[in-house]
Amino acid sequence: MAQFCNLYTEEGQALTGTPWTEYPRPRMRRDSFVCLNGEWEFCACPPQREPLYDRRILVPFAPQSLLSGIGETVPEECVLHYRRSFPMPEKTSSDRVLLHFGAADQHASVSVNGIPVGEHSGGYEAFTFDITEALREENTLTVSVTDRLSDGVMPYGKQRHNRGGMWYTPVSGLWQTVWLETVPASYIRSLETESTSDTVRIRAEGVDAADVTVRTPDGIRTAVMTGGEASFTLEHPRLWSPEDPYLYRFTVETETDRVESYFALRTLEIREIGGVSRLCLNGKPYFFHGLLDQGYYSDGLFTPASPALFEREILALKELGFNTLRKHIKVEPQLFYYACDRLGMIVWQDMVNNGDYSFFRDTALPTVGLQRLRDKHLHRDRETRRQFLLGMKSTVRQLKSHPCICLWTIFNEGWGQFCSTAMYRRLRELDDSRFIDTASGWFSGGETDVDSRHVYFRRVKLKPKQKPLILSEFGGYTFSAENHVFNPEKSYGYGKYESREEFAAGVCRLYREEILPLIGRGLCAAVYTQVSDVEDEINGIFTYDRKVQKLLPEEFAELSAELKNAVGTAE
Repeated sequence: MAQFCNLYTEEGQALTGTPWTEYPRPRMRRDSFVCLNGEWEFCACPPQREPLYDRRILVPFAPQSLLSGIGETVPEECVLHYRRSFPMPEKTSSDRVLLHFGAADQHASVSVNGIPVGEHSGGYEAFTFDITEALREENTLTVSVTDRLSDGVMPYGKQRHNRGGMWYTPVSGLWQTVWLETVPASYIRSLETESTSDTVRIRAEGVDAADVTVRTPDGIRTAVMTGGEASFTLEHPRLWSPEDPYLYRFTVETETDRVESYFALRTLEIREIGGVSRLCLNGKPYFFHGLLDQGYYSDGLFTPASPALFEREILALKELGFNTLRKHIKVEPQLFYYACDRLGMIVWQDMVNNGDYSFFRDTALPTVGLQRLRDKHLHRDRETRRQFLLGMKSTVRQLKSHPCICLWTIFNEGWGQFCSTAMYRRLRELDDSRFIDTASGWFSGGETDVDSRHVYFRRVKLKPKQKPLILSEFGGYTFSAENHVFNPEKSYGYGKYESREEFAAGVCRLYREEILPLIGRGLCAAVYTQVSDVEDEINGIFTYDRKVQKLLPEEFAELSAELKNAVGTAE
């Protein structure tokens, strides 16, 4: 098994000092920010044993990753213990101090100076504790994390202890930024925005009255927030799209608190054009030219060495002509979605699956054609269903105000699928502003906004029906770049090419012969598998270490332009 490490920074230099010092919550920015990333004391031990902090770990990297400094398998029966000290943050006597975690997989218990301050369950969402009453001039922070991956109850995505093929090395413990924030006694707890083509509604939790200031191309607009809400109608709206990702910046200010944020104006709708249903962005049919993005990194697993990699990768993919990423059963740090917002990359966000997986039920039978199955009695465990719904709610709550997100995927290929119509209606209650792909790939039959297909092993031959037709996974061609392969002994993917040039020619031929002709007949989106190689999978546009790009702009950008223009000619 190859053990290679990127240690990227934006300048390509070795990773040194404290990682991930960027402000972690761009949609609600305050001046107060103390980053707690860096070296922590660490140990993994059975639950009945007192922790002996005999190792050092680099937060925010999971202990299974090379960047953490540990790089080892974590036994499921062990508790991960973290400890570090920090001084009292600058504050007045009435201020509160909040301790923020970007994510911890799966169950976290937190204490400050031996005083329990909170617990959280769920591996993919941010959580916060008010630690004011536990603080001293010098403080000791301890975090204990357990990860019951094998139970399958909590959402887990592609993680598996017995990794291999389409299953990957699991991630446990802290894997996003840990930070402190000082706030006034009465403070803005959260912000939410909802927009149309010319109007935005801004909601603030925790305050009733505030001054809102929006910067527009026509000048400054102001309003007074009452009841925690303010609305603006803009006379000359500038709509967000991958071609023009314009963001409106605004501030919300009370007598004691001030936060900065942003929003965008755009619309999503389904229209019948030329006799077929089309997905429309800002009132016009749009071809969502996408890639499957699993968000795994050879050195950091869930967490790249630097958030600068998000920007670098997005810009490289845009240069190829792609405008969409399907974020595949993983929720990323806020900085990923911010990069997509400001650089202009559409995101189709998957909910993270839980429940059991059956190769026979969920892969073998659907591959030979059994793709419709009543799901009312699938995954009937009450707690598993409850945890999936909690995960869906937290995902929407955390990401709803990001304009880049244009589609939610509830279930992928039957993994954890149950009561799909009920889940569609529940998600529609949580967010009525985006497209919903209820069952990506198969086990369809419930309510959904799109007809979503996966095609591997055969030619792409699809006919649109009543719903907009999307090809939510296809391709997966493989090329093994020498010295840039995680597992030289075993690879996974579809279609084998011996050279980079042959691989690029094969991908271009696939798009020209099988995808381009379908756009005029109603195909609204195509999501190629995938952005990068991931462990055994060698079917990426980039290698797993991101050091080899297998498909170049001079080979593909012109074809991408043809795909985009084909929607216009289909009208």
